[in-house]
Amino acid sequence: MDFPDSIKQQTCRDCLSGQSLGFEIRMAFQPIVDWHKQHIVSYEALVRGPEGQGAGWVFERINEDNRYYFDQACRVKAIETAARLGCDTFLNINFLPNAVYNPETCIKATIEAADMYKFDMTKLIFEVTEGEQIIDKNHLQRIFSSYSKRGFKTAIDDYGSGFSRMDWLTDLRPDILKLDMQLIRDIDQCHEKQNVVRDVVKVCNLQGTQILAEGIESKNELDCLLELGIHLFQGYYLAKPALEELVTVPFDEF
Repeated sequence: MDFPDSIKQQTCRDCLSGQSLGFEIRMAFQPIVDWHKQHIVSYEALVRGPEGQGAGWVFERINEDNRYYFDQACRVKAIETAARLGCDTFLNINFLPNAVYNPETCIKATIEAADMYKFDMTKLIFEVTEGEQIIDKNHLQRIFSSYSKRGFKTAIDDYGSGFSRMDWLTDLRPDILKLDMQLIRDIDQCHEKQNVVRDVVKVCNLQGTQILAEGIESKNELDCLLELGIHLFQGYYLAKPALEELVTVPFDEF
């Protein structure tokens, strides 16, 4: 994917100057749990507006003029907030691959933020944000490869919706594959969905990709997924996202 020089130059200036988006962004955090070990392994940072408005409110204000800085600002804000809250688990950060013109250049602000706020860079997980239309798979492969070389983990979000093609999974070989909530919803009652997940589990086991089921809303869904060989979970059944707070999961209540 090629970006005009003017965009590249503007992007770098924005990252260095801290150009304002025109509104404040904040971060909410939702825990990701390892059910077998009964503990929280990561928190996903979810962008919010200045008064806690949802991601939809924020993305309505993102356009071609500010999406590059927005991607950088979200990374920095996620790291700053997580560090301030004392996060010592992994941290999942959504990113916009179409806003990354050069992986090596565009990661600099992230590295500087981790160093400034003393957050362990080896605990960063970059996941392709939901709703992002991927124009160039090769470009995303280059990003994943660059991040992996630096020791970062990578994740594909929403598998079963926009990323449902198996070749994406085998070509990109992410560290983590997140199953879309539409695939998870009522999976205990749908044999077709169960068969889809079984096939994905087989491929992921062969290539060493961990599977995370997101959008868990019931015990029946969780139990069914456990039987299918999945043990990483995220969803309202366990804990809702909390604005600038690292919520815990009451495992003994399930």
